[in-house]
Amino acid sequence: MSHYQPGILAPVPPLARHLFFTLESPEDLAAALDRLAHFADGDATVIGLGESLVRALGGRIDGLRVFPALGGTGVEVPSIQHALWCWLRGDDRGELLHRARAIEAALAPALHLVQMTDAFRYQTGRDLTGYEDGTENPQGEEALAAAFVAGAPVGLLGGSFAAVQHWAHDLERFSAFAPDEQDNIMGRRKSDNEELEDAPESAHVKRTAQESFSPEAFVLRRSMPWTDGHQAGLLFLAFGHSLDAYEAQMRRMAGLEDGIVDALFRFSRPTSGGYYWCPPLREGHLDLSALGH
Repeated sequence: MSHYQPGILAPVPPLARHLFFTLESPEDLAAALDRLAHFADGDATVIGLGESLVRALGGRIDGLRVFPALGGTGVEVPSIQHALWCWLRGDDRGELLHRARAIEAALAPALHLVQMTDAFRYQTGRDLTGYEDGTENPQGEEALAAAFVAGAPVGLLGGSFAAVQHWAHDLERFSAFAPDEQDNIMGRRKSDNEELEDAPESAHVKRTAQESFSPEAFVLRRSMPWTDGHQAGLLFLAFGHSLDAYEAQMRRMAGLEDGIVDALFRFSRPTSGGYYWCPPLREGHLDLSALGH
């Protein structure tokens, strides 16, 4: 019986490290994935496979594709797709460091680490702007329905699709906005997280209201802030039973649906974007049977 990777449904951890790999040696890939299985418990370490890696194994996952680069009205949403993504969850920076090193060594020479991002939980789960993140996340059975593939054969049942983006914030620019203007950008009051009834159409809440799409576009968000020197922002992470709901939201945010660009773009920009398939687990290990592995 297949089971989802439990870290997807678990609350956001205090600390995380995201690893992004390119495929360097396809002939060594099968052995590398066997070694990766030692670390990939799906809880402390969540694994996502990009389309290029799936194809290198001779497989195909319906619905998996390369992250699309989007150009909206004065905004760009870039695609920086990788072969493998690892989400390391924990509460000790040293342990995350050593786990990342061990995974990097286990995957060589098949896969090469090209990007690493440390993320953290801010206060009770807020973005660095001070606003709560993921307020509209589905809960309970609705979260399971939004995030995981159902009604599929073993090997696909319990799988999930992840959208991963780095957003870089201009926090100085944001802090220069008056408090009311900040609230209108988000569509919520920072003080009590209540949604503004009279928020402008460009407000982030209105751009991404999941029930306003047809079909409804529910995803399970697990985003966390990141910093690197003077740069900072949000590592956006959303899981779905397909990539369609996330993509519908992103297209509307970029103004491709109605010409109205999400007000988030006034102070923040996405600098990366990738799509990944998170295989289910079987007997505590990644189930790659859908790929013939």
